Amino acid sequence: MSAGLLTRLRERTRHTDLMRHTGVVRQLSGLAIEAHGPDVPLGEMCLISARGGAAPVRAEVVGIRPGTTTLMAYGSFQGLAAGCEVVATGEMASIGTGRELLGRVIDCFGHPLDGEPEPMTRQRYRLQAAARNPMRRPRINTVLETGVRSIDTLLTLGRGQRVGIFAGSGVGKSTLLGMVAKHVRADVNVIALIGERGREVREFIEKQLGPQGLARSVVVVATADQPALARLRAAHAAVAIAESFRDEGQHVLLTMDSVTRVAMARREVGLSVGEPPTARGYTPSVFAELPELCERCGTAESGGSITALLTVLVEGDDLNEPIADCMRATLDGHIVLSRQLANQGRYPAIDALASTSRLMSDLVPAEVRALARSATSSLELLQRNRQLVDIGAYVRGANPELDRALKIEPELLAFLNQSEGGVDRAAALSALTGLLKEAP
Repeated sequence: MSAGLLTRLRERTRHTDLMRHTGVVRQLSGLAIEAHGPDVPLGEMCLISARGGAAPVRAEVVGIRPGTTTLMAYGSFQGLAAGCEVVATGEMASIGTGRELLGRVIDCFGHPLDGEPEPMTRQRYRLQAAARNPMRRPRINTVLETGVRSIDTLLTLGRGQRVGIFAGSGVGKSTLLGMVAKHVRADVNVIALIGERGREVREFIEKQLGPQGLARSVVVVATADQPALARLRAAHAAVAIAESFRDEGQHVLLTMDSVTRVAMARREVGLSVGEPPTARGYTPSVFAELPELCERCGTAESGGSITALLTVLVEGDDLNEPIADCMRATLDGHIVLSRQLANQGRYPAIDALASTSRLMSDLVPAEVRALARSATSSLELLQRNRQLVDIGAYVRGANPELDRALKIEPELLAFLNQSEGGVDRAAALSALTGLLKEAP
């Protein structure tokens, strides 16, 4: 045996735990499994033997108290009972990453859902990454073209920006995400579908994304029927995959639908381990984890970036509910979809007056900012005087600015409506400039 091989074996043995850490299930309570042992750290993966010939259940350590280890399962409790053995695997949560995942649809563990062979990835990334030094983040200075006119002209985004899409149910969040993912000028798309209906997953991939978009995308899926821990893991797995591409210098678009369901999953886990409920039942860990997830996105010294588009499902169309309020304060901008505009048949139903991009002033020249201000000023004037105009109480000539806004209204609304993505940003800016110059 060579000296080099002997040295490597000695080094590996030195860092290997030669003990088998085990425990015993004491109680099953709701979603939580309470066990006596094993003596392992928070986040370690364990296997719980099941009775009746059922396969072992994969679980994760989510809480530790004196004499008690709390676990949550990634699957069914079928076959579990008091006295079942818990065996620590020695593994912390991680996922395989690499270009082998492009064009694939996977679950939270990286296993295929598309019927294709298992992806043979060459590297693994931890799901819980260390916080990045804020002074080592390059500033965001490059425009990201989404192919959506209303975003590229009125709410310009940059590579590495984190933006929320806020809307109630059925207002078009998934459709807008599909438009962007299919045509955005980015190297890689990482798409996380968290808590979605099973029917919607295939529909989104085939109808919204299409073969062209899927070819440069990685889709991570955890449907609504899966345990809370699987939904949480899928969100972190998507971010870890995006980080791996960014570290290679790639420009990544991370889309997550939806962050609200991630928060709900974290609330389920928190309540199961005894956290106190706070605003609308959300536990303190929810408001700690969401900023951590967002801060992992952005620019990096590698030259790559992660631009995040995160949908926020606002309960009862209340934009001030706790998750929406937390995300709005954390992100670099927000795009609000209006149910009223959707009911009028306007898609995407982006409310430009309620939306903002906090980096637009740094990304575009003064003339483009002036163009956007002129368009939003016209929209605000029309909205403020809509009732007056509709009942016929407004007399033409009383307000020259309103007259001008009314003259360009049909063309402006047609410009903001868009059924397909992929519109060139320069062409969109040229069209908006011509439209606003039509009226005196």
